[in-house]
Amino acid sequence: MQQLSPKHPLTVAGLLIALGIIYGDIGTSPLYVFKAIIGQDAITADVVYGGLSCIFWTLTLQTTVKYVIITLRADNKGEGGILSLFSLVRKQGRWVVFPAMLGGAALLADGMITPAITISSAVEGLDIFYPGLQTVPIVLVIVVALFSLQRFGTAIVGRMFGPVMFVWFSMLAVIGFAYLIGNPAVLKALSPHFAIQTIATHPNALLIIGAVFLCTTGAEALYSDLGHCGLKNIRISWIFVKACLLCNYFGQGVWLLEHEGALLGSSNPFFVTMPKWFIPYGISVATIAAVIASQAMISGAFTLISEAVRLNLWPKVRIVHPNMLKGQLYVPSVNWILLLGCILVVLVFRESARMEAAYGLAINISFIVTTALMTAFLLQKRVSKFLAYSFLTLFLIIEITFFIGNVSKFSHGGWLTLLITAIAFFLMLCWWWARKIKNRHTRFVDVEQYLPIISEIGTDKSIPLYASQLVYLTSANFDSEIEESIIYSIIKKKPKRADVYWLVHVDVTDAPYTGEYEVMQLVPGKLIRIDFRLGFRDEQRISVLFREVVENLVANGEVDIKSNFDTLRKHKIDGDFRFVVLERILSNTSELNFVERIILDIYSMLRMFSLSEERGFGLDSSFVTIERVPLMVPSQSKRGKLKRIK
Repeated sequence: MQQLSPKHPLTVAGLLIALGIIYGDIGTSPLYVFKAIIGQDAITADVVYGGLSCIFWTLTLQTTVKYVIITLRADNKGEGGILSLFSLVRKQGRWVVFPAMLGGAALLADGMITPAITISSAVEGLDIFYPGLQTVPIVLVIVVALFSLQRFGTAIVGRMFGPVMFVWFSMLAVIGFAYLIGNPAVLKALSPHFAIQTIATHPNALLIIGAVFLCTTGAEALYSDLGHCGLKNIRISWIFVKACLLCNYFGQGVWLLEHEGALLGSSNPFFVTMPKWFIPYGISVATIAAVIASQAMISGAFTLISEAVRLNLWPKVRIVHPNMLKGQLYVPSVNWILLLGCILVVLVFRESARMEAAYGLAINISFIVTTALMTAFLLQKRVSKFLAYSFLTLFLIIEITFFIGNVSKFSHGGWLTLLITAIAFFLMLCWWWARKIKNRHTRFVDVEQYLPIISEIGTDKSIPLYASQLVYLTSANFDSEIEESIIYSIIKKKPKRADVYWLVHVDVTDAPYTGEYEVMQLVPGKLIRIDFRLGFRDEQRISVLFREVVENLVANGEVDIKSNFDTLRKHKIDGDFRFVVLERILSNTSELNFVERIILDIYSMLRMFSLSEERGFGLDSSFVTIERVPLMVPSQSKRGKLKRIK
């Protein structure tokens, strides 16, 4: 997608890009919301007025107030989204990681369901001309084509998103307004009285609430794509989008009132409100808009996973940049997982009406997570506790009410959403937990006591030269300490002589983009530590970054990397570089409890499908040595020492 300048000024181009990137999901909701509200029951005025009132106040409170006015203020150096918000508040306590993982898992589930329901809803419009048409094959072809094109990037298509979505929203407004001017009395549904009455008294209130919630799916994208479009462009464009959506919803409401007492059957209020001559064009534009909505969710899933990898919440996977645009990502493994999930949804439910039950739950969970994390953010920013907890109370009441409505559809398809979310959350939890276990048993020692022996090894000609420049990746946060495993590798396992030893540490910051480094000469010219500070959205290309730092140090005369072999030094040839990546192996798991052993077993299986450490850090494998070293677990055995008897 096209990326604006860092400051994202308010411009016509910026508004168009916001229309194309952000509003695909929420903008295609009129395709199925009223169809879901009415369901298989006869059309009644009470349901129409109640549904319209619920839609208006949901878009006003949930989307406008919560997201557009309040949540967009929680920008992380201009970036938004659940994991960006988590990065802002993770110092508030370890607990915040759990809702962050849950929200991320729910958004992955949404990435599978959104293409299925939006494309199915659009294609099913063909039923008007071809009753009984099997739309599943058409939907599957479009879905497979959409996911297959991801590897090439969406730069060209992205430039078309804005104008196409402008046409889409204009079409919504014109069609709805044509009905609205014929019966402006329907606007009395703006009163919250109708919403409250429907929720409190209608026998199918829970089903209606679950259906109404579909009108706000996509609100999370307002926040997630903050970095692509900017605050002002989102807020101004939302005024136009909301007006168009309401025009269409109220126009559908007028048509439904005109057919009070009838059954919808397979008819969709969205398509039947169009003039007959326009329906083929309307179906075409709706299908394109559905593809755009799907593309936005897929791109969002790629960004989410790339952030999760940097934050150690997901196994290291291959991340590709199809072109030179900064916002463009392609994650092959996630792309095919989403495709398989989307195909599964289409084949299981076969029509959009049955997918609606599965759709709302995923987004509902992410809304609740955002509310919890935003409350932590407001408290961190020293907003008064009264206002922070009022925000929490108000939106938890709204979202839990929607959740109850969505859960009521559990047996009709909601189970699939919860299953997908649970699997993704479980994988995130196991990966995060296993790394915590391994880090807990990583032993650090005082680096100063080993400086003399490392210096001596570097000049001991009786030890074969292992590499001119020997580089270790270290997880030690302080320059005063070093992993015992690195000392074991240099001194004990097989003494390694080098002209210069390097320790490289990567610190992932709470900001999305950071490019800083610090150099410490622990032993001048002999043992050097480099600390990189990279943002959680930065690509960790350690080979490239390390080379750039070394070139700067050489240019400043701070280090000499010329080979110490006489012939090579005479010709001013640089020495070779060798990266050593240590694979820590738990040599004694008997001291771990049962749950921790299970978590580490799952972690080991996940590692089989994830990138190796050298590929994850962007190291050139031809210069990398992998060493397996023991990760010692202190024994708590109370048994005495062995006694020699002979």
